[in-house]
Amino acid sequence: MTNSSKPHLGSEARRPLAVFDLDGTLADTAHRQKFLERKPRDWETFFAAAPDDPPLAEGVALALEHARECEILYLTGRPERCRKDTEAWLAVQGLPEGRIRMRRNDDRRPARRTKLEILRELARNREIRVLVDDDELVCEDAERAGFSVVRARWAAASEALKVAQEREGRT
Repeated sequence: MTNSSKPHLGSEARRPLAVFDLDGTLADTAHRQKFLERKPRDWETFFAAAPDDPPLAEGVALALEHARECEILYLTGRPERCRKDTEAWLAVQGLPEGRIRMRRNDDRRPARRTKLEILRELARNREIRVLVDDDELVCEDAERAGFSVVRARWAAASEALKVAQEREGRT
């Protein structure tokens, strides 16, 4: 996953991090699940439809709440090629500004591995107050590693997305 090029602000660098997933946590992907249920999966159309995701009110409220005391960091399995759409979507939804860590376009590792790697990297220099994610495997691994986790269970679970995250390393 790559890091946004936004500079670190002195005061932000001292605040704890609240790390938020996007798909299934802040963004409702239900309208684009159909593209993953096809054989072969239509990844281009799946990601192209992301700007039309409705926000998930519970996730948005939690991000706004945590932004009072924490720097927000968005940690997503979306590929880097989706950065502009993702930044625009976050701004339109009124979500707090924050760095976005995205998957390299060619990275197909499971989400639980890539996200845990980044959490550990971040934790070397910063307090991570919480990870908010809908992927149970990501949450389980993060908890085992000692991170505080909030499971985003407010969106309908998608078996196709679960397979994509774990087996295909796509989101």
